[in-house]
Amino acid sequence: MEQANLKLVTQLRHELHAQPELSYEETWTKHHLIHFLKTHTKNIEIMDQGKYFYAVYRAGENRKNIAFRADIDALPIPETIDLPYASQNPGVAHKCGHDGHSASLAGFALEVDQKGAQHNIFFLFQHAEETAQGAIEAVEMISKEKIDEIYGYHNMPGLPLKSVNVIDGTAHFASKGMSIEMEGYPAHASEPENGINPAYAIAKIIEAIPQYTAKEKNEGLVLCTIIQIDVGSENYGISAHEGKLRMTIRAEKEVELERLQKNIESLAARLAEEQGMKVTFTYHDIFPETANHKECSDIVRQVCREKELSLLELPKPYRASEDFGHYLKLAKGSFFFVGMGEDAPTLHTLHYDFRDEIIETVVEVYKGISGTL
Repeated sequence: MEQANLKLVTQLRHELHAQPELSYEETWTKHHLIHFLKTHTKNIEIMDQGKYFYAVYRAGENRKNIAFRADIDALPIPETIDLPYASQNPGVAHKCGHDGHSASLAGFALEVDQKGAQHNIFFLFQHAEETAQGAIEAVEMISKEKIDEIYGYHNMPGLPLKSVNVIDGTAHFASKGMSIEMEGYPAHASEPENGINPAYAIAKIIEAIPQYTAKEKNEGLVLCTIIQIDVGSENYGISAHEGKLRMTIRAEKEVELERLQKNIESLAARLAEEQGMKVTFTYHDIFPETANHKECSDIVRQVCREKELSLLELPKPYRASEDFGHYLKLAKGSFFFVGMGEDAPTLHTLHYDFRDEIIETVVEVYKGISGTL
């Protein structure tokens, strides 16, 4: 990578870090990235899509259309570490490294703009990854631009610094937030038999969870994490008559996630009917399984070998979810991981900060995939 470009995008990363924005609030971030590309490129076309944007380098007709994606949103976590480019927005910080992802993609754009590429290259800067909504909206560009392949990466603490880690098939679990709301009938606390209290049904649902997530009943790992239990009120004279159980359900395969959901729904519906209650289900933060295509992961492997980059095989997928899976349902592609160091602070924690050293590694992988001249 040209060192002048690396210097430019490292500064860009620090600027993005200082002005973090939450999902669906990335107005400054989007405009700043667009301004950067317009200022420093000559052969890149900007396609502003409102909440997100993408840029295009066109090599010509009868070439492959290859997309590369970066997420741009931050997290509701305060900045507590002393950085010269620390967050200026109270309670918000780039504690997942999306500032680094965006800077890496911008750096790649500079290299392609200056050196050209064998294929038509699409640089997708996507909003709202943290809420699982951004890719749902940005995925429209896959069909619109007839994308043949799409690639992306995530920085990953715990892996050797600058190592490129690949995996075939599932790279990230599918997950969704599941909320069960039950409505019974109120009664005086001295006469609970005259009411319908959902606490007992909710307790039975919780008790049944281990049997639905048991390894011997599932092909892969299936998880159900209780997030909140809210039954009744602080009024000691009234028997509880309303209750909510909120969970995150998660599985390596989407088919197993759907099976878990149906099992929990069926049990809750049966208990509600038996006890004369109303029950409703709502879902939030719905992430698909991120399933890599082997032929695209093999391209990443080949690039690393040719460029003599550290290449490692990821032994198992990450339980955390990633909305990149929406793209992989419509186009072939691969989502890989670049190590931040074995002792680096983990994602979504107070002491985390993206390491600028990995930007060049990412850009070199992207250049190899794109056939940058």
